[in-house]
Amino acid sequence: MKHLFFLNKYFYKYKWWIIPGVFFVIISNIFGVVPAQVVGHAFNLITENIAIYQLFDGFERQEIIYDIFSNSLFFFGALILILYLMRGLFLFFMRQTIILMSRHIEYDMKNEIYAHYQKLSLGFYRRNNTGDLMNRATEDVNRVRMYVGPAIMYTINTAVLFLLIIYFMFDVNSTLAIYCLLPLPVLVVTIYFVNTLINQKSERIQEQLSRLSSFVQERFSGIRVIKSYVREKQVQDVFATESNAYKNSSMNLVKVQALFYPTMLLLVGLSTILTVYIGGKQVIDGSITPGNIAEFIVYVNQLTFPVTMLGWVTTLIQRAAASQKRINEFLQLEPDITSSNAEEPVFDGKISFKNVSFTYP
Repeated sequence: MKHLFFLNKYFYKYKWWIIPGVFFVIISNIFGVVPAQVVGHAFNLITENIAIYQLFDGFERQEIIYDIFSNSLFFFGALILILYLMRGLFLFFMRQTIILMSRHIEYDMKNEIYAHYQKLSLGFYRRNNTGDLMNRATEDVNRVRMYVGPAIMYTINTAVLFLLIIYFMFDVNSTLAIYCLLPLPVLVVTIYFVNTLINQKSERIQEQLSRLSSFVQERFSGIRVIKSYVREKQVQDVFATESNAYKNSSMNLVKVQALFYPTMLLLVGLSTILTVYIGGKQVIDGSITPGNIAEFIVYVNQLTFPVTMLGWVTTLIQRAAASQKRINEFLQLEPDITSSNAEEPVFDGKISFKNVSFTYP
């Protein structure tokens, strides 16, 4: 993770993109959490007044009560729709700031890498493969962009959403909130172990991809020699070996991710079960209302997407750290021959024409 500190200069440069982006994240999550309270009020309206509706069975007043219920539910539904439309609007603003910032950083990084390429001597290019150099300026930079863009955006979004949901949960009922959040420590431990595996496998994949790119570039450059000596079969076998090594490393990483996502969903499902069981007992005791259970279920379901994204964001961060490490190693190289930094003299000369004439015969 320390290798990603190199990006702080870009964050400072584009701070006026990040600050509005964080503001839009907070506002969008507020509009996303409030509908859960509206759902709770709608449930309470029905459960508390359904007995009155049934009491007037067969009377004209029942139709009046039905109209009141219908209009109230229509109002709650329209309010939820408006809240989600506002949330979508601010999500759009969030992406227009943070994601565009990541594109600017990607552009600056590629320019910095290219400028550094121009300073290095020929000895550097003899010691390094062209495929590896191209991979650092393309694939590695792209993975860093995914960190400064989507990874940071979803990390901030998840943190803000967690804080808001936990606050509203404890505001409704602290006991039920504690039971719902019990799976979270297991989630933290799982993420810690998975992070280590993902980091190791990501570095291995990047190294193998560089070797594969270098192999292909060198063979294409010398394709005439390969065909002249009829070495196509040998080159094909070596390429197949390198490709299989890259495929196996990628499959190992996918297997780790395949175990990670179901575990996250299982923990969220466990929170839902605890909400229904513990909340049902408290409804019987009269400490909470059925609307509170509905509100908690909405909160738990809202945690599903951030928790799912947590695994993807973890992968992005680890891959970006591995890629940034490779970029930093390259940018820290000094050219073999360093030109003097002395300023060139400024010549203040003048050109004058004296006694010059022209005659056309």
